[in-house]
Amino acid sequence: MMYDVYNWQLNRKMKYPYPETRPEKQVAWVFDTNKCIACQTCTMACKNAWTSGKGQEYMWWNNVETKPWGFFPLAWDVRLLEKLGGQTWDGDRYAGRTIFEAGEYGNLALGYLPQEDDYRFPNLGEDEVSAAVQDGQYIRIPHQPWMFYLPRICNHCTYPGCLGACPRKATYKRNEDGVVLVDQKRCQGYRECLRTCPYKKVFFRPLTGRSEKCISCYPAVEQGEQTQCVQNCIGKIRLFGFKSRWDQADADNPIDYLVHVKKIALPLYPQFGTEPNVYYIPPVNVPEAFNRQLFGPGAAEAVRQYRSAVEDMKLTGLLMLFGCTGRIVRSFKVEGDVRSGHCIGYDAGGREIVRVPVKEPIVIRQEYDEQRNVHRISIT
Repeated sequence: MMYDVYNWQLNRKMKYPYPETRPEKQVAWVFDTNKCIACQTCTMACKNAWTSGKGQEYMWWNNVETKPWGFFPLAWDVRLLEKLGGQTWDGDRYAGRTIFEAGEYGNLALGYLPQEDDYRFPNLGEDEVSAAVQDGQYIRIPHQPWMFYLPRICNHCTYPGCLGACPRKATYKRNEDGVVLVDQKRCQGYRECLRTCPYKKVFFRPLTGRSEKCISCYPAVEQGEQTQCVQNCIGKIRLFGFKSRWDQADADNPIDYLVHVKKIALPLYPQFGTEPNVYYIPPVNVPEAFNRQLFGPGAAEAVRQYRSAVEDMKLTGLLMLFGCTGRIVRSFKVEGDVRSGHCIGYDAGGREIVRVPVKEPIVIRQEYDEQRNVHRISIT
């Protein structure tokens, strides 16, 4: 039996194996693709924290891909996009089928099971551009030959494919924060979760015969701390927090402001229908058609807002807040003017936990330091 549930990212109701239920609050992330340098520090932080045991060698709960040619596992999105067929939008309403509405006979959702070899090359396509650079070309925006880095983790979806398809009901979504987990005692390794997760962020561990996935670092989250991948991000491209319902957005909540108010942070492949809760600020150097396929019809406007963010002090201040504290920021405000203003983040109790300048100060040092008797090459 399938139920009618509302998916705000598609702006319509859709079919799902369970009735609509939403957690008290929902964990969510925002990734700024324009600042990612693919240093893989997030990847290794997650690896060291959660998947360093035997049988977890190929498990990368966090990875960073180079689009358009990078995939982990191999061609994970291309295969499903081809199976799903045409994905058309009528304005901001999705007119195509979701993976739950396109399910094949005997399956609750459309999907496929990756083969062992599909996991052999986690860095396939790294730093490869979309086409060869031709003689006489020069850089324009968007670029002619282009690429960008796409960081990926489990989306802790509102309508998870893994949860909907699990015959053992081993996968569940916590009501207190929306984290999706796998009960290791109930899991019997049927791998339906691997088949139906469109993002292929559930992994099978042959050593135990069980499935495993990102747990949103919930022991830290319960203590008010952001996740490992966020705290260790060198480029400060990540922000973690809690998201409200689409119809109850709080403009003082940093995640709500980026996702629901400004709509500058968008879900990855919303057409799959899982209502994912990892959001991306689209790259500005990529053709609009590709951004639209990945992030939906709001991609062009998100790029426009990002490129003109300097004119929006509140948005600029919030973007400066990324990566500046390990604590979860539950609310924020911007004070002062562009030159001397600050963005201030507060915890759940309303206590200030971080304060950053809207505009980073520039310090010019003397070329010759008499005290240390050194000459400096870099003085700014």
